[in-house]
Amino acid sequence: VQLQASGGGLVQAEGSLRLSCEATGVIFGINDMAWYRQAPGKERELVARISNGGRTTYGDSVTGRVIISRDNAKHTMSLQMNNLKPEDTAVYYCFIEFFFATGATLSSWGQGTLVTVSS
Repeated sequence: VQLQASGGGLVQAEGSLRLSCEATGVIFGINDMAWYRQAPGKERELVARISNGGRTTYGDSVTGRVIISRDNAKHTMSLQMNNLKPEDTAVYYCFIEFFFATGATLSSWGQGTLVTVSS
């Protein structure tokens, strides 16, 4: 299973970006999908998470400014980010927990996409 993230780039403060992630490969089903980010010198942190039923969880620093969504049929996920701040600058990683017909679960990380917010 591979994850391909896209949509990162340079944006001015208060601007918007939309990140996308597509999972490809032999996938029976996906449980949770999530976006994490890691800024230079900082630990990786949760940005947003969405269950296969659509239940969402957001990190405290982005609540109210981002919306996570997913398309279960297409195995894709998006993150709409609004009112971006310089402190949102980081590499954003997509993450999925997927499962096989046997019920066994695995997780996978995407390669990351850089978001840079200028002041």
